[in-house]
Amino acid sequence: MPELPEVETTRKGIEPYLVDVIVDRVVIRQPMLRWPVTPELPTRLAQQVIRSVTRRGKYIAIHTDVGTMIVHLGMSGSLYLVDQKTEALFHDHVDIILGSGKCLRYTDPRRFGSILWTEEDWFAHPLIRSLGPEPLTDEFNVDYLTAQAKSRKKPIKTFIMDSKIVVGVGNIYANEALFMSGIRPDKPAGGISKKRLALLVDNIKTILSAAIKQGGTTLKDFVGGDGKPGYFKQNLSVYGRAGEPCVNCQKALIESRLGQRSTVYCPACQK
Repeated sequence: MPELPEVETTRKGIEPYLVDVIVDRVVIRQPMLRWPVTPELPTRLAQQVIRSVTRRGKYIAIHTDVGTMIVHLGMSGSLYLVDQKTEALFHDHVDIILGSGKCLRYTDPRRFGSILWTEEDWFAHPLIRSLGPEPLTDEFNVDYLTAQAKSRKKPIKTFIMDSKIVVGVGNIYANEALFMSGIRPDKPAGGISKKRLALLVDNIKTILSAAIKQGGTTLKDFVGGDGKPGYFKQNLSVYGRAGEPCVNCQKALIESRLGQRSTVYCPACQK
């Protein structure tokens, strides 16, 4: 599943080709994604000038003067640019045809993503308004995380993956940040000291920033907005390495399930 670094990589990749460009038309080949593509999208977005491309959590917003297209990549979605004459393939569900001759194409083999349209403040949209702070902002800090974690019995990995607590810390980067912090993923959030939570906050910021710089992590279907893969997979210390030696102590990494997600950790380095 594309996580925050992959989504931000996509946003940065498509932004230069969209801002101040007019939308010629919209082609919807498959309207049934996680939720139906907003039926009015072709008429509302056509002939509008794209003013900006922003992100909130794992949602990309493409803004015009009359409304905003909200895109979520789901588990296998990609949003990238091609020449408008490029033939669509089976999983290419939506095209935003641009006046520049380019096409912003949404492809999604599993169809768990979404493309929605709103003419209200997009921060007030039901999918957006309940989201927690962005992890790379000052709003996400140790005082905030300590207050949220107080008396919580939920495992710390599941806790930091909750988008109402903090957005964008998906499975890959939760595994990596907890390893960097020396914290077992199944430890109750409320039982972790403020000092250790401070380290975790710093490491979440560090791991996400590094992943964004390297274009995200290439796992299965993900490519960036320019169609190129990310390279952060080369830097993963625990995710996808179950049974392999820990990079610090050489003991075998253990894999378990938390919240139905694969969880890999070092039994010696993480307490």
